[in-house]
Amino acid sequence: MSTPKVDSPPTPLSVVSGPPLDDEPGLGTLTMPGFLREVTTRFSDREALVLHTPEGVIRWSYTELWERAVEVARALRATGLGKDGRVGVLMTNRPEWIAAVFGTSLAGGVAVTLSTFSTPSELDYLLDISEVSVLLYDHKVLNKDLTAVLTDLDPEIGTAAPGTLQSAKYPFLRHLATVGGEGVGAIESWDVFLERGQSEPRELVEATAAAVKPSDTAVLFFSSGTTSKPKGIFSAHRGVSIQLWRFCQIYNFGPDDNIRCWSANGFFWSGNFAMALGNTLASGGSLVLQTTFDATEALELIESEKVNFPFAWPHQWAQFESAPNWATADLSSLRFVDYRTPVARHPSVTAEWIEPGYAYGNTETFTISTILPANTTEEQAGGSSGKPLSGMTVKIVDTLTGDTVPLGERGEICVKGPTLMLGYLGTPLSETVDDEGFFVTGDGGYLDAEGRLFWEGRLTDIIKTGGANVSPLEVDEVLVGHPGVKVTRTVGVPHETLGEVVVACIVPHDNAQLDPEEVRTFVKAELASYKVPRHVLFFTDDEVTLTGSAKIKTSEIRELATKRLAPATQ
Repeated sequence: MSTPKVDSPPTPLSVVSGPPLDDEPGLGTLTMPGFLREVTTRFSDREALVLHTPEGVIRWSYTELWERAVEVARALRATGLGKDGRVGVLMTNRPEWIAAVFGTSLAGGVAVTLSTFSTPSELDYLLDISEVSVLLYDHKVLNKDLTAVLTDLDPEIGTAAPGTLQSAKYPFLRHLATVGGEGVGAIESWDVFLERGQSEPRELVEATAAAVKPSDTAVLFFSSGTTSKPKGIFSAHRGVSIQLWRFCQIYNFGPDDNIRCWSANGFFWSGNFAMALGNTLASGGSLVLQTTFDATEALELIESEKVNFPFAWPHQWAQFESAPNWATADLSSLRFVDYRTPVARHPSVTAEWIEPGYAYGNTETFTISTILPANTTEEQAGGSSGKPLSGMTVKIVDTLTGDTVPLGERGEICVKGPTLMLGYLGTPLSETVDDEGFFVTGDGGYLDAEGRLFWEGRLTDIIKTGGANVSPLEVDEVLVGHPGVKVTRTVGVPHETLGEVVVACIVPHDNAQLDPEEVRTFVKAELASYKVPRHVLFFTDDEVTLTGSAKIKTSEIRELATKRLAPATQ
């Protein structure tokens, strides 16, 4: 008697979705004006932010934050800004940055966040491709005079009268205003810029803000990608607002926690904007702002402002312990600090909390798309990068065919959901997503039976150092301009606190005498500091294998560099 044939169940595929977005608690209005209006009404008299300056301490309540954003919106309307007009915001973490970005949204515009780390050549590129019509910026960032940089880039900026700028170099740029500096040529001081808006009816600003739709374009953030230049990423109000609301749920923060968040990480990076700024404002807390990171000053701010939630990158934590006031600082106010960070070892700190660090995200999804909540243990996380957030779907595909692989198999991570970008600047969205609408990330990993994502590294060569992305192609384009460089390949080498460090691997021309520090100085003149190679290594033709186009093979040179630097990168 034959045994009946029993069909085996189909092998499950590597596709996992989070809970329905409608079931997510804590989400409010899904526009940036709506978010700001809700939190400033709910927490009106509470302190929203504080900034210590040489001239004194600035403190804004939530009500004042709303008023300052309305002031910016009225001034922008007075410049003629209309719906979807682009406003560049080139500032450090200061009150005016927040007022400018939200003020732009209240006026119906698109906030274009620009990195203050940009070198003149990088800023020139960003202004050109972003096509901003208004630029609001810090007069000085450390020793960098941005007014001088701008007028050097286009002398017309320094000679045209305010409101009359007609720049052949930046044909869309019409108005500039600076915080902390005097008006020069077409550039207005901040006070004069705000005075422009006094004749604009407040009711029109409020009507414009109310007319903004969740599907409208909200922001343009920049991120390095697989190309050598930064990519502009458009995000809708819906996606940005979801992330602004949701992180206080993930962190389990509420009004009774009286969150006081210190961060010196630029809000022009989406992760800091959502997780530090959004998290704090959505829970009724206060942002303790530091315009540029200095470990000594940061410890002073934590002590004097009774910070309980510090938001820092690993390389910043490491600098705390070497600060001269480390031993004497009273950091006992710190409550929401991960017990594994160096600051948790301070004698005045009692740390048992676990930050939601098991996560994966991209600027293209306006930061995190998979995560596990606060106080998830290492055993519970199992080495994963968390589970998909509400509304998000993750799949793993074969890198060659694009087919979804069986559950547990490795491949390329693809994501989609309500926070997915509207598209890249200058590129149709259809060219950046697959036939099912998934963004193909270029990262490798797998999903397990519990629905957890395991990120295993980038299939592309992007270097992630200290929380920032660096394109090796961008660094190499500068290095090949050095007269002594024959071929070069920049790679990321693992580092204990930075994640990776940027390492330039160079084969010099015959008889060329290259010095590592001289090469670093050469790059520093063209690129932001975090893109400058931490190490410069020299190799001979015999030590490396070149491709047919005279490029160094990445995998081999990364291995050689890692071995050579092993003692230095721990």
